[in-house]
Amino acid sequence: MSAASARASLAYSCAGHIFAHIFEPIFFVVALILPKVMGLPYEDALMLVIAGKLLYGLLAPLAGWFGDRWSSTGMMLVYFVGLGLAAIATGFAGTSFELGLGLAALGFFGSIYHPVGTAWLVRNATNRGKALGLNGIFGGLGAALGGIVAGALTDAISWRAAFIAPGLVVIGIGILFAVSLKRRHVIEIKEDVKPHAAPSRGETLHAGLILTVTMLCTGLIYQVTQPALPKLFEARLGDALGDGLLGIGGAVTLVYALAGLFQVVAGHWADRYPLRYVYAGVYLAQVPMLLAAAWVGGLPLVLVALVMVSMNLAGIPAENSLLARYTPAKWRGTAFGLKFVLSFGISGLGVPLMAFILKSTGEFVWVFVMLSAIAVVVVAASLMLPREAPRQASIS
Repeated sequence: MSAASARASLAYSCAGHIFAHIFEPIFFVVALILPKVMGLPYEDALMLVIAGKLLYGLLAPLAGWFGDRWSSTGMMLVYFVGLGLAAIATGFAGTSFELGLGLAALGFFGSIYHPVGTAWLVRNATNRGKALGLNGIFGGLGAALGGIVAGALTDAISWRAAFIAPGLVVIGIGILFAVSLKRRHVIEIKEDVKPHAAPSRGETLHAGLILTVTMLCTGLIYQVTQPALPKLFEARLGDALGDGLLGIGGAVTLVYALAGLFQVVAGHWADRYPLRYVYAGVYLAQVPMLLAAAWVGGLPLVLVALVMVSMNLAGIPAENSLLARYTPAKWRGTAFGLKFVLSFGISGLGVPLMAFILKSTGEFVWVFVMLSAIAVVVVAASLMLPREAPRQASIS
């Protein structure tokens, strides 16, 4: 495989990661005006995304299996084109049922990216942590752009444009990707560019059991934090962000954009230090921030949210490196698919749980107390992972 092909694969993987994360925050900002345009209470509007969230996670193993057994590049092409069409269809929804159906289609095609795109990226990487950290920036960028794209397009045109415009862009990327495949600027590979020592069966089982627990917990923290921030900022920042959705979307964008950059640092940590200590450390740092978010208001809340989300995203390179470390290359897509059943499918049930807590208490206090307790579980479990042999920093 040529260096140019590896760079092209990384570029398309990063572009795909943006759109894997952009549509959910778009919906969570759009949901703030659905009570006005569709007559839905906010808590009920949140429920429209549940089918999509479940499909996003539950179909991931099947997508990963097709990537392993058929073609990762072929599945990525299906992802780009299908996701774009689903986004455009969502923008044309006329009823709450049609909107829920469009969001389900986004979940259906969105389920392809993480198991296929991440496994594809890992196979092409010489420094896994660094590559995963760089790729993670683009996932964070997608989450960041979602808020401001939704706010700006909703205020300037309508909520429909917030889905249709990104949908057209992702289809355009899909066309470019198809051209790159045809001209062999991007090629399919089935083995790692830089092979690593295979784990023993005992290490795989040991790590697999613990990562099952931690990935479910980390997924819950991520899945609840993302929809909570727009509503939390609206409730606690008052008039500081101005009228309309642009201020709220801009604040969410600022948090996720800056937090996403931290993944490069975290990726270097994952290459240099024992993965279990990096993994435990970033979740330990989240505990006080999650507790602070339960009570802090005003502009300090933005700083708390920034540190909280930075640490949450910083765990991703270590988590994905751990999963790649203890999974054979030929089953990696399937393994990443199983991960996203937990972190995006089952963990997606955290959204209705958050809605229930809000409806019962009218506040976010117990939402964030719950998340801080979950972070403690991650710290304790990750320290039980298999010990790694000492290693030197990669030179890059």
